[in-house]
Amino acid sequence: LGIVLSMELAGMALGSMAIGGLADRLGRRPIILACLLIMTGGMLLAGYADSIVSLSIIRFATGLGIGGMLAAVNAIAAEYSNMRRRSACVSLMAAGYPLGVIIGGAIASVLLARFDWRAVFHFGAAYTALLIPLAWYLLPESVSFLLQRQPAGALQRINATLTRMGHDTIAELPARPVTPQRAGWAELFAPGLAATTVLLTLAYLAHIMTFYFILKWIPKIVVDMGYTAAYAGSVLVWANVGGLAGSMLLSALTQRFNVRTLVVAAMLCSVVMVNVFGRGQPDLAGLALVAASAGFFTNAAVVGLYAIFAQAFPTKVRAGGTGFVIGIGRGGAVLGPVLAGFLFESGQGLATVAFVMALGSLVAALLLLLEGRWQHRSPKTA
Repeated sequence: LGIVLSMELAGMALGSMAIGGLADRLGRRPIILACLLIMTGGMLLAGYADSIVSLSIIRFATGLGIGGMLAAVNAIAAEYSNMRRRSACVSLMAAGYPLGVIIGGAIASVLLARFDWRAVFHFGAAYTALLIPLAWYLLPESVSFLLQRQPAGALQRINATLTRMGHDTIAELPARPVTPQRAGWAELFAPGLAATTVLLTLAYLAHIMTFYFILKWIPKIVVDMGYTAAYAGSVLVWANVGGLAGSMLLSALTQRFNVRTLVVAAMLCSVVMVNVFGRGQPDLAGLALVAASAGFFTNAAVVGLYAIFAQAFPTKVRAGGTGFVIGIGRGGAVLGPVLAGFLFESGQGLATVAFVMALGSLVAALLLLLEGRWQHRSPKTA
């Protein structure tokens, strides 16, 4: 199982970087549609896998689609939002992750009570397949992308979208930049963006280490405290419920407060709550409350980071930049649980392990503050 999960994470990392970059060249819409097809096919085939090797390969391929989707959807959500509501819209989009975990987990529990594990993949494939025609008919290409890249038929496509949204049409496209546009990772490390790319990548990686420590180790920790696996699962559910609440609240607060300030505050609160979780609680209700609080702040910071990515990278590299940060940062999803496991095996207690793992959020907050100072000294991105 560990191999299968690791292959999926590896696929997500590669998909975020490689396919996310393609969304800056080919468009957000075709990449989103392609990723939906990859995810549908991957989940369908996973239901017929007959070995760990075949399942691992299929989950890796599915992860490619998920990773590419994360980058492309983040970009298009940002580009269909005005500047005032951009952070709120992107954060709301990212809040779909904890919501999906809760709903998907509930559906999986019902299916597993009557069928085997293959039914979960078949349901996921069917549900994702239903989204393909919806996305085909309802999801237009990003107007910002069309203005930036100006492919054939761009003016007609832009005006069709503007009319559909109730806006005035335009008579002609703006002049294209005289200087050649570099694409891909070279642009991410060009002067003016290199520091942003590096600092955001490291911040995301550091916080994701803390986030996945909570997400992956809660069941094992609760069982080791003497509770049953069913009770451990309920504590994890409360952590995800807290995560959804934190995500939604941060989305709303971005309407009135600076998103970077909110994310830094959430990260600092994450440090506190992860340490509180590490001290243990006298009963299951206390554990659930602390887990929900830790999930609240760690998830809020994650969705806020997605909003910061949308602000930090300009249109021409928004999907690629977001994909690069998510892809490299996904290393934290692997490193966090592994580092915690190493510390436990070396004889460290829960309090010590929680203290070390909480440092990821602290480091992320400091890096985010440093990146914010850099942004203030650099030209604004569009």
